[in-house]
Amino acid sequence: MTQSVFPDGYDSYFRSWEARIGAFLEYSPEPPACPLDPSVAVEPSLAAAVADLPFAVKDNIAVEGFGLTCGSRLLEKFRSPYSATVVKRLMCAGAVATGKTNLDEFGMGSSTDNSALKVTNNPWDTKRVPGGSSGGSAAAVAAGLVPFALGSDTGGSVRQPASFCGVVGLKPTYGAVSRFGLVAYASSLETIGVVADSAARARQAFAVMRAADPLDQTTQAAPVSAPPLVPPPDPGKAPKRVIGVLSPEAATLEGEVERAFQESREALAALGHTLVDISLPSLKYAVPAYYTIATAEASANLARFDGIRYGRRPEYSENPEDLIDKSRGAGFGEEVKLRILLGTFVLRSGFQDQYYLRAQRIRAAIRADFDRVFQKIDALLLPVFPTRAFGRGDAGLTPFAQKAADVFTCCANLAGLPALAFPTGVEGGLPTGVQLMGRAFEEGLLFELAEAYEAGHPIARPAGYRAFWS
Repeated sequence: MTQSVFPDGYDSYFRSWEARIGAFLEYSPEPPACPLDPSVAVEPSLAAAVADLPFAVKDNIAVEGFGLTCGSRLLEKFRSPYSATVVKRLMCAGAVATGKTNLDEFGMGSSTDNSALKVTNNPWDTKRVPGGSSGGSAAAVAAGLVPFALGSDTGGSVRQPASFCGVVGLKPTYGAVSRFGLVAYASSLETIGVVADSAARARQAFAVMRAADPLDQTTQAAPVSAPPLVPPPDPGKAPKRVIGVLSPEAATLEGEVERAFQESREALAALGHTLVDISLPSLKYAVPAYYTIATAEASANLARFDGIRYGRRPEYSENPEDLIDKSRGAGFGEEVKLRILLGTFVLRSGFQDQYYLRAQRIRAAIRADFDRVFQKIDALLLPVFPTRAFGRGDAGLTPFAQKAADVFTCCANLAGLPALAFPTGVEGGLPTGVQLMGRAFEEGLLFELAEAYEAGHPIARPAGYRAFWS
């Protein structure tokens, strides 16, 4: 490894932080090299920004030579025989995949406490959760263990932990980034995203990741009209935008989150942007529609985990059906079982019209709402989560409350639109954040707004943080 990848003092720094937060399921100081692959050649000007930088990968994204556990006992000993397309693109650009991070099992959760393999803590307060399901990635970046990390976002799983940990989190446009190598949970909703220590870093990583991929037929190249991913030569002279503001009732947000949201609104106005209040009538239906669709797709996607082809297998079974029952019974956690059962229920004969197809019609209405809104605005400002990072047990949120709180994040997944979460400050010793949503393939515009905001509001870091990468 080169000096620029692992500077002096990094090893002891890593071990100290990792002992406190438990972000990694697997870490290697000598990660595998990128094999030559002409199909993922990266433009040199894009590669230069990430060359020699280490990055971490959520453990539901394949990296050859590492495990692919999905935070589940079922896959605890499974080793990936190949790498995801986005991982190959980053590694062939010179970035170094150094390890796999913890997550809620199969990406199902908002706390990372649903992992069957490890407990991950928030770097700002180790008695609190880092968010989920990409909690390990967000915690690793917030602690300075890596400058950026990959996560997956199905209903907010990159943006919510990024907000809880005080870092930047991007959920790209559906189809902008290849999902080849991502263990499927809800295929029509999820994307591979990036968590980073700054908006500029997230932009640089995303610029390398974004590309059409013949191995993922849902991907497409960004249209020529898409805003560029290169930073403006003078951020102070960037165009002034019209930003819609979704103003939720104050009662729906924790006081500290409400203050931070209003302050971010004022700060964007002070930068010269025009802010207008908007309404999204269909938003109140987003959570039930999201969970109906997500659980239905999960029940189909997770059917492949049967203990026969791969995964945990019982020592003895009477027949193939008994083998599958025992494998899944011992391998899946309670939250995963719940979502599979819910998905199976809504797909039952006679129930599809009542639940699944109705949810898809609501999804179409949400998309139409966003189409209407984005005819008048350039970006939409809204909260990420109603609370800051919550505690565990009695100090936390119930599983139902965690699901209901996805209202501000899951709409971007239902509509397939990009959303960027970024920190706004610290309230009561914990980070706060907001998110910006944009039109399809307009991530460049979101980065432009976030980088200008960050220039006047530097990102706060937890105590003990040390910056190793410029």
